[in-house]
Amino acid sequence: MKVSLSWLKHYIPVEMEADRLAESLTMAGLEVENVYNRYNYLSKVVVGRIIDTVPHPNADRLLLCNVDIDKKVVPVVCGASNVQKNLLVPVALPGAQLIDGSLVEKGSIRGKLSEGMLCSEAELGLGTDKSGIMILDKKLAIGENLEKALKLSDMVFDIDLTPNRPDCLSIIGIAREISTIQKTSIKYPDFSLSDRCNKISDLTSVTIEAPDLCPRYASRLLFDITVAPSPFWLQDRLMSIGLRPVNNIVDITNFVLMETGQPLHAFDFDCLADSRIVVKVSKEGESFTTLDGCERQLNSDILMICDGEKPVAVAGIMGGVNSEINELTSRIFIESAYFNPVSIRKAAKKLGLNTEASHRFERGVNPDLTVAALNRAAKLMVEIGKGRLVEGVIDKYPKPVKKKRIILSTVETNRLLGTSLDQNKIAELLISIEFNVEINDDDQLIVIPPSFRVDIERTVDLMEEVARLSGYDNIPVTFPMIPAKTRQPAKQIDLKNRIKSLLVGFGFTESINYSFIGSRCCDQLGLSSQDQRRNLVDIINPLTEDQAAMRPSLIPGLLQTTQRNISRQIKNLKLFEIGKIFINKNSDKLPEEIEMLAVLWTGERFSPNWHTKKVDIDFYDIKGIAEGILKGLDINEAEFRSFIPDTQNHIRPGYGADIFVGNQYIGIVGEVHPQSLSSFNINQKAFILEFDLNLLIPLVSTIKHSKPIPKFPAIDRDITIIIDDRIESRKVLESVKNFNNELIENLHLLDVYEGDPIKSGKKSISFRITYRSSLKTLQDNTVTQVHKNITEILLKEFDATLPA
Repeated sequence: MKVSLSWLKHYIPVEMEADRLAESLTMAGLEVENVYNRYNYLSKVVVGRIIDTVPHPNADRLLLCNVDIDKKVVPVVCGASNVQKNLLVPVALPGAQLIDGSLVEKGSIRGKLSEGMLCSEAELGLGTDKSGIMILDKKLAIGENLEKALKLSDMVFDIDLTPNRPDCLSIIGIAREISTIQKTSIKYPDFSLSDRCNKISDLTSVTIEAPDLCPRYASRLLFDITVAPSPFWLQDRLMSIGLRPVNNIVDITNFVLMETGQPLHAFDFDCLADSRIVVKVSKEGESFTTLDGCERQLNSDILMICDGEKPVAVAGIMGGVNSEINELTSRIFIESAYFNPVSIRKAAKKLGLNTEASHRFERGVNPDLTVAALNRAAKLMVEIGKGRLVEGVIDKYPKPVKKKRIILSTVETNRLLGTSLDQNKIAELLISIEFNVEINDDDQLIVIPPSFRVDIERTVDLMEEVARLSGYDNIPVTFPMIPAKTRQPAKQIDLKNRIKSLLVGFGFTESINYSFIGSRCCDQLGLSSQDQRRNLVDIINPLTEDQAAMRPSLIPGLLQTTQRNISRQIKNLKLFEIGKIFINKNSDKLPEEIEMLAVLWTGERFSPNWHTKKVDIDFYDIKGIAEGILKGLDINEAEFRSFIPDTQNHIRPGYGADIFVGNQYIGIVGEVHPQSLSSFNINQKAFILEFDLNLLIPLVSTIKHSKPIPKFPAIDRDITIIIDDRIESRKVLESVKNFNNELIENLHLLDVYEGDPIKSGKKSISFRITYRSSLKTLQDNTVTQVHKNITEILLKEFDATLPA
């Protein structure tokens, strides 16, 4: 909503500076987005003096003028008849934009250079005279900007209104708000007309067939009207807020619309069949051509304004070409109505039309302003159009809008707002915006909102008005009454966040897939017939075949994501997902929901670069990720055990393991079976890791452990032994741990080797032991003795030998 200061001052004396007024309106709930001087377009128009003129050699009606603009003399080609030597005139320099939007450019006219334009009043938007150039006062300074020289200033406020304030979609509505801010009175225009008789009823009639959609419809008639350009004051009012003048009749309807917020429409009375109006809904499939020349297809619930034969306007939105005002129009039928806001909104959306009228009607206009705005327009048309007003008004009001009566509690208002306003102060604030207020008792007020405040329906609406009028910045700042203590985050949420941080640190990316999956996922994955994950939870109405069931595992989703990426030549992937899987128990129970973590790694161990050679990942890489997660969660007793046959068919035999902590199973790790990869169209190795987070949570301790930094150096010693290839390496490491020597600080596997020169059925394992004392620096002979004892025990326990 654009509002010019000059127009506002016609109704209220504005005492504040523009910036301060903009701030006050914003604090009152009417956000001012921008404030600008509407004469800024004159920034490249200056005062110039015509030094001399000579006829254009190549055109009879053009003159070559040399114009002094103080710093230089510019050549200008001009065709105005009143051009004379020594006149002071406005000169639009190259880059200047005139009121009609045209841009002045430097160029050649009939072979002669022209570096500007001498302008008329109409071209500058400073009057209506188009007959010649504008002649300025000789006292003005040559070269001065025209805006400054003529002291042209009219600030325009661009206000972003919320949908609940349709009362401010008018100049008077904004003036009403300013009067409250300044505590000054507002001067309303004269809306009265004295009618001695009702002659209009002899000439026309109005019938409302849809009173629910059109509760009120009023009209007046004017004869012997002259359609012509509007006087300058009317054009200037419209141009000040960015509207384009058309003719005096259309301009008056737009003027009253912007002044009062009440949309009006003027029909050519001679174009109305049977000289009457019928308000009714359209027929399905009916078409209608609106003023913009577009043919619109109507349905059966769009409210139309019709004459005795045909539609002549889409109610509250736009008129039709079959009844528009033109230069030959002499008799005018003026419409002013109140339409159902929901009906107008639906029709505007259906037709794709958004007009100034529909913008107001769909938010709600003042039902009591219908006749007053009609009278205002009729008076102006008689004055400006030199017409004759037919006495009387048609005012059909089959569904009167009832006044709202709202009870407001002072105590409850102060409790919700955090204020300490007394009853009289609250009443004073509401009365200042024209609310009718009566004191009911010591606490309650009976409030009747004015008809223009269609947004006030409940007690809380009144409380909002009290807060707005008393000043949001005057509401005291308080802090919520919350306990100082905080509670620990849920253990499951904390665990998921810790796991995500660990995996991101390992270079993995989180993947989020749908909880729905195709019903073939279990076959694609190669799950055994006894696997509980085959008990799918089917979707009754799936969107697609690929989303026919709830997912029983996170692995298919990660494999699908992998396939999509590989098909786009992204072959090195490190993905993880945390989410629920769903296992169907039976038809009478809800499915079991299990929170799972799934990790997938495929491609090369390192990103390609010149420091490293291409190395594909293997089982021990994904196993290392599992160990890293467990170590990050302070779970140090995990074991990796071989699968029970036929339990994990989607893992390549000999390349996977179940993960246990004590006797508690928590997940699996391994290489995806080639057949499973093939079913997902993946032609490279992929390794997966799964953890059951429901089982993992109880194993995670919330207690943080710490130990002092060692003061003394450590000594590393390696052991390599040859054992039977059926013996798991972890058993050898457990045997070393069971030695329980206080000098052993750390132990980890270095290498496992099978092949020549190791005999068939045997394998070589190498591991490193770190020795350290917390009391002293270890002597080499002490460590050697302990290391020798451990080696002898291992050789005996596992029937091992030392390498040759």
